[in-house]
Amino acid sequence: MTTSSPDNSSTTPSDPAAQPPEGRRRWNSATSVALAVAVVGAVAAAVLSPLGEHVVNALLDEPTCPGEACEGKNPGRQGCDDGATTFKPPAGNPAELSIRYSEDCQAVWGKIEHGAKGDLVTVEATGGTERAAEIKYDDDTYTPMVRVGDGEFEVTVCAVPKAGGASTYERYCIHGTEATAWR
Repeated sequence: MTTSSPDNSSTTPSDPAAQPPEGRRRWNSATSVALAVAVVGAVAAAVLSPLGEHVVNALLDEPTCPGEACEGKNPGRQGCDDGATTFKPPAGNPAELSIRYSEDCQAVWGKIEHGAKGDLVTVEATGGTERAAEIKYDDDTYTPMVRVGDGEFEVTVCAVPKAGGASTYERYCIHGTEATAWR
């Protein structure tokens, strides 16, 4: 008597065990799309945030706001502090007041160091606008930018102690022009 055994050495494509489940195939595609959307969204959110804007500006090595577009903006977030020059008089400067100037951004801003909480720093370009910033914590801060253009300019930066505050200096100002000895 002869017995035959079934041939188990090959599986046919119509065998359901050899095919991935139908639902799983759709789930993988949906997951891939969702993951791609999430990644693109995260990258877009990072680039559009102030920090992302600064990183992009640093990579491009260009300010985002030359001239009029810089008016009232934060110099750090616009890439204007990269390559900016400083005028800080060594004498008669109790709060270490300085003027920062970015030729690329055509803007200036005032900075105060070693002030006290509540003290103000102001910046004004002759014939332009005036901006101010208050020290809210630590002992320093800087103003938003004021446009000065790409030609001649005059700028005044002042340190204004908070009335009844901890600072021992009186209000004083420093002045600069395009010809100032910027460092």
